[in-house]
Amino acid sequence: MTDDLTLTTTHTDGNLAALCVSGEIDIHTAPALRKGALDVIAQGHPHLILDLTGITFCDSSGFNALIGIMRCATAANGSLTLAAVPERLSRVLDLTGLSTVMPSYSSTETAIDAHLTATPEPA
Repeated sequence: MTDDLTLTTTHTDGNLAALCVSGEIDIHTAPALRKGALDVIAQGHPHLILDLTGITFCDSSGFNALIGIMRCATAANGSLTLAAVPERLSRVLDLTGLSTVMPSYSSTETAIDAHLTATPEPA
């Protein structure tokens, strides 16, 4: 039995949104993660930060969902950033090379600060 996946929006500001993800990301829950993230992109927040602190398990379906979210964010002139990635997931991201295209930070706050520093405010 899998843990239910919970996706909670914790921050929105302009084109940036931070989502806290908890539970298991597997074949049963990955579509909900993808749909939830794409809904946020469609609401005008193409720059996403996913806080993965509460992830207890992630299989290949979960990694595919992350890749799909990243592609959709990029197509909307946005980005996908990860925050608080558990060590076991971080190792897989490194081994697969995904860490080179999905930057990660120790916390959501650090990721938000990095985004704000890298993205100049419109005049």
